[in-house]
Amino acid sequence: MSSQQLLFNSVLKENFSPQERAPQAWTVILGFVFLTVVCYFAGAAAMLRLVFPATALLVGLFLYFRHPILYIGFTWWVWFLTPLVARLIDYRVGWDPTRQILITPYLVVFVCIGTFLRYLPSSIRQGGLPFLLGFIGVFYGFLVGLIYNAPVPVARGLLDWLSPIIFAFHLFTNWQDYPSYRQHIQRVFLWCVLILGAYGVYQFVVAPEWDRYWLIESKMFSSSGDPVPFGMRVWSTLHSVGPFGCVMQTGLLLLFTRTGFLIFPASVFGYLSFLLAQARTNWGGWLVGVIIILGSVKAKIQMRLVTIILVMAICVVPLTTIEPISEVVASRFESFSNLENDTSFKDRSGSYDRNLSIALSNVLGNGLGNIWKVNEKTGQIEVFVIDSGILDIFFTLGWCGAIPYVGGLFLLIVNVSKYTEGKFDSFVSAARAIGISSCFQLVIGSGMLSVAGMILWGFFAMAMAAHKYYQQQGIK
Repeated sequence: MSSQQLLFNSVLKENFSPQERAPQAWTVILGFVFLTVVCYFAGAAAMLRLVFPATALLVGLFLYFRHPILYIGFTWWVWFLTPLVARLIDYRVGWDPTRQILITPYLVVFVCIGTFLRYLPSSIRQGGLPFLLGFIGVFYGFLVGLIYNAPVPVARGLLDWLSPIIFAFHLFTNWQDYPSYRQHIQRVFLWCVLILGAYGVYQFVVAPEWDRYWLIESKMFSSSGDPVPFGMRVWSTLHSVGPFGCVMQTGLLLLFTRTGFLIFPASVFGYLSFLLAQARTNWGGWLVGVIIILGSVKAKIQMRLVTIILVMAICVVPLTTIEPISEVVASRFESFSNLENDTSFKDRSGSYDRNLSIALSNVLGNGLGNIWKVNEKTGQIEVFVIDSGILDIFFTLGWCGAIPYVGGLFLLIVNVSKYTEGKFDSFVSAARAIGISSCFQLVIGSGMLSVAGMILWGFFAMAMAAHKYYQQQGIK
């Protein structure tokens, strides 16, 4: 055996568990990628709108039953990359207002509904009560939605609300394999920050044609910028700026728990694209997360984290002084000191002024699907964005559904705040920080839905899984 092969094998053993090295699983995943690429370039791109979700579901089923750790990583990557696949298809064969391919991540997540149905009753005594409460709130909203709203928007709403809960419960239920799950999630988000960050910088500088096409057709100029180089707010491979900011915030916080040669390039691209996204909510969430992490780890780890932050600042700050990056970033930071004249801030404040009393007086709620309406001109289902998770919860679930749902989130915060494992396991501290900072952001965004909800519920679940694992191991 050659020295190069020996080196490759040693790296493989160090970084990947036996299950992650399963050649059969990787053959299936690469086959899925190959099929997607062949269809796209062989003139069958339009077919991908059906083939991509169907094959992703089949791959998800295979991994769930045969290689559960790889199923977790595959699920995250489907969330990260599906919007880019959708834009590439639209660019090649024309705009699809139904956005049907974006259902793909939900299909892959719903594979683990089996875990939820099988283990939920028995898990209540073992710490699963928050997930049950969340499910009760969502199921109530589903029943009300069936009464007041059309079936298709209700089903769409159910995917948004329930997916994060069942995926998080799946992570919690597999607490026995916490070390493997932790390592895999760390690796997934490391590569996520590197790849999505690099593409985000490319997107800002070049403004690829498929991204410009999407922006023009979606008409999201007010939130995503202008379809020209140096004019876009970065959303990378995600669907919009908000989800990208949430994913990048999470990945950058998780980088504090990792070491290795990829940390440096990942941090540079990650922080630069994070700044170019101009997502002030997520900037604040990242800062809250850092404060929580620093306040819950040992002094030795605190010093290491402070050193990492200083090194990253030294590397990234000079890049932000280059025009036109400096103008974009500086103007966004200056808006913090002039919020009373900021359009976004005034819109959110006005929304609270108009709707808070109405939302809080809504006892029964409008049900799932209430924010999805049929456009009478086009006949397509469109979403009306509510820039507040608090308003969205009470409008949708009412007091009857909000009490158990918010109660579940409250229990998660209370429980993970008591954990002491973060003192010696920085991932626990980071997972807790990600979950709590995500809850804070519900004031100005519906962060309990879609990929943001996956992060909120999922990382709370990982912190709970860690606590249970260390309890069983007798480690305190």
